[in-house]
Amino acid sequence: MATSNIQIAHVDQAPSQPHPADDAGRLITALRELAPNIAARSKEIEDGRRVPGDIALSLRKLGLFRSLLPRSLGGLELTAPDVVQMLEILAAADSSVGWIAMIGVTSQIFCTRAPLAVLERVYRNDPDALIVGVGTPVGQAEKIDGGYRVSGRWPFSSGCQNAQWIGGHCVVCKDGQPVMTEHGPQTKLFLLPADRWRIEETWQAVGLTGTGSHHVVLDNIEVPEAEAFNLFGGKSAVAGPLESDVMPFNASFHAAVAVGIASGAMADLVAMANSGRRQLFAATELKDSAVFQHEVGKLNAELRAARALTRMQVESQWSRAVAGTVDSNTDLAEGLQGSAWVNAACTNVVSGCYALGGSSAIMNSSPLQRRLRDIHTARQHGFAQERFYGSAGRNVLGFTPVHPISGQ
Repeated sequence: MATSNIQIAHVDQAPSQPHPADDAGRLITALRELAPNIAARSKEIEDGRRVPGDIALSLRKLGLFRSLLPRSLGGLELTAPDVVQMLEILAAADSSVGWIAMIGVTSQIFCTRAPLAVLERVYRNDPDALIVGVGTPVGQAEKIDGGYRVSGRWPFSSGCQNAQWIGGHCVVCKDGQPVMTEHGPQTKLFLLPADRWRIEETWQAVGLTGTGSHHVVLDNIEVPEAEAFNLFGGKSAVAGPLESDVMPFNASFHAAVAVGIASGAMADLVAMANSGRRQLFAATELKDSAVFQHEVGKLNAELRAARALTRMQVESQWSRAVAGTVDSNTDLAEGLQGSAWVNAACTNVVSGCYALGGSSAIMNSSPLQRRLRDIHTARQHGFAQERFYGSAGRNVLGFTPVHPISGQ
């Protein structure tokens, strides 16, 4: 993989410091060692509707949630391709753990748009802090002298019960009316310690049940002007690859979770077949069936293709980020195109594994039925939706690229 050269190109460090490649290898190895314990607790995770605190703490202590941040902020300064491998490992062990890991990794790169003083305060007190947030601007930030008075109720705040900091996106208002810009209502992101928020336990979902994606609430909280920031259009407070538009990475991280879920389903199916399972009236064990072997081969090919696209895409994105040539319109359109295809392919893989699992797969005790619910839930996210194919298609046809989300 070409990531080693990329890492050398952008890291300026003293000889005594560990090389980012060493940190990446250490973290990947540690996650692989942790994965069996996570997988063994999947029922506990689902029944509790959250990731257990000790698992979240383990991920924090390993440095996962500062993996992409520069060393000047206490980060590991790894690469996005490194992180994609890590997310695959965790999602294969448990879909909800993989999802929370993805949220935490993504939040750290979006928070580079915060003022440097805010970043330093967050990571000085707790360099392994888990930050989560909601990008949908459903809150209201009323302008007051020196800052804002923030209120709102944000849905789908995955990992809020494990977080140390929570962010909420708001429409800026003056005298109760949205402040308008040439691109529509002005918005700001507000990042506050988790104890400033109220969590409403509303997460009752068919899949990704263990993500604890509850509503979070703020009631008339005053926030200084200097702590508000532009989530999508603001400049990065840190130098290096994260100065680029980080939205394309978000698409690849979503794809990595889908690949992990599909990998876990394939592993579950193989384990079942290798246990000596024989279908009713069958002449041979399941694993010896030529039809079964054929279908497993087809599904595995699709899984390999999904993994290859995800990794190729994120390596391309990271290379351009290092070179400073990321294009917010074309690269995001391509990233969303890739994520949509990968999620569809992985949904097909998991559905195929479930079908090959036979009648036992319908039982709540089967991991295959949980994987099926999880992948279909993950595919409902905006960054997995096939409606973004059109943006990539327009680019292929030679139209002037526009931002696939804002249309501008």
